[in-house]
Amino acid sequence: QVQLVESGGGLVQPGDSLSLSCAASGNIFRVNDMGWYRQAPGKQRELVALITSSGSANYADSVKGRFTISRDNAKKTVSLQMNSLKPEDTAVYYCKVIVTVRTTSGYPDYNYWGQGTQVTVSS
Repeated sequence: QVQLVESGGGLVQPGDSLSLSCAASGNIFRVNDMGWYRQAPGKQRELVALITSSGSANYADSVKGRFTISRDNAKKTVSLQMNSLKPEDTAVYYCKVIVTVRTTSGYPDYNYWGQGTQVTVSS
């Protein structure tokens, strides 16, 4: 069993900054890609940022230059620093982690999602 616990989020004004964090724990042999997604009301969930196990990061065009994703492999955490926030960044943010687990029959990969945290940008 693997658990993801998110922290951060809240209500901020346009132009403000906010940081999200997600910690993985449990039966983890290896943490692979880690990422942040978001879902605004009435819209589909979309990728915000992704970071590979080697530290290579990719961003949605809408957040490039404003958001920074990072990870701590030893602590099994992924963070998202969000600067210059806009009202259109308002959404529920979810972390997603691809984990290799150790089982008696091998080392399969699984996707796990955090519980989601609300980010609201409003004046």
